[in-house]
Amino acid sequence: MLDDPLKPLVQVDNLKMHFPIYGGLLRRRVGEVKAVDGISFEIKEGETLGLVGESGCGKSTVGRALLRLYELTDGTVKIDDYDIAHASPEKLRKMRPTMQMIFQDPQASLNPRMTVGEIIAEPLREHLKMTKLEREDRVGDLMDQVGLNRDFAKRYSHEFSGGQRQRIGIARALALSPKFIVCDEPIAALDVSIQAQVVNLLEELQETMGLTYLFISHDLSMVRHIADRVAVMYLGRIVELAPRDDIYSEPLHPYTKALLSAVPEPDPSIESKVERVILTGDVPSPSNPPRGCNFCTRCPAVMDICKREEPTFREVLPGRFVSCHHYNDVDEIAVKATAEDL
Repeated sequence: MLDDPLKPLVQVDNLKMHFPIYGGLLRRRVGEVKAVDGISFEIKEGETLGLVGESGCGKSTVGRALLRLYELTDGTVKIDDYDIAHASPEKLRKMRPTMQMIFQDPQASLNPRMTVGEIIAEPLREHLKMTKLEREDRVGDLMDQVGLNRDFAKRYSHEFSGGQRQRIGIARALALSPKFIVCDEPIAALDVSIQAQVVNLLEELQETMGLTYLFISHDLSMVRHIADRVAVMYLGRIVELAPRDDIYSEPLHPYTKALLSAVPEPDPSIESKVERVILTGDVPSPSNPPRGCNFCTRCPAVMDICKREEPTFREVLPGRFVSCHHYNDVDEIAVKATAEDL
């Protein structure tokens, strides 16, 4: 266990990622896609923050922006008290060992011309001064750690199954002993039978190495299993952030309610009693979001103020944050009653 589990390792303030749109004969800038539009949150040391939402809401963009794989439009990101957003290229390179990423598609993220041993050793060659023998020993240890036979180090990635390839990606991410890892839908491309093995591996590594995760996924059942807290995104903004058990048992935001109601229930007797929240309409374009609340065009509990003013992302109960006008000027006692009415 860590000495101070409440210390924030990752601090994000007003993060924005806007991608320009060019058009016309002169290719002038005619607009922008607001993939991430001003979000703030913290991830504490040793915890897993689950980031969920439907496709296109900006989840993966958040993960890449935290590691500055994109240049931020605005906002600040601090990892282990280092300013990632404004660091120079030289300083950013020195900070890379602290933060790593596990990508969604294990096949696309591995170089097909390199052997498994070369793939895992690449971070070691780039960042550490080690002899060839030391690198080979380290690669063998990493392969042992993720459950791969070290005798397979001379093989190529196409010779492995999807689950094994993801283990190779995990070993590469662990090579420099990072503190923070962004897991960008690491199980989405895997068979259901393999998904549990990869998630269990991530949990074991977190326990033994004290890792901190941002776990991005659209699989709400798996997020419930692995996450300590859950953030729900919709159209570039976080609409709710709360401890896992609270958000699954008593969701506050109307979008969170709709999202959780879509999760299949394996027990047929319970499934028949579940009330589905059916949202009408399509998700608006991130290049032209609606005025006011982003969710106002689909919300079953929309009010006039929702179409005029953007709601404030605020703490309405201890540790529970929500962005919804229904919770404006509501005390703690009335929060749950308001949630039941929505």
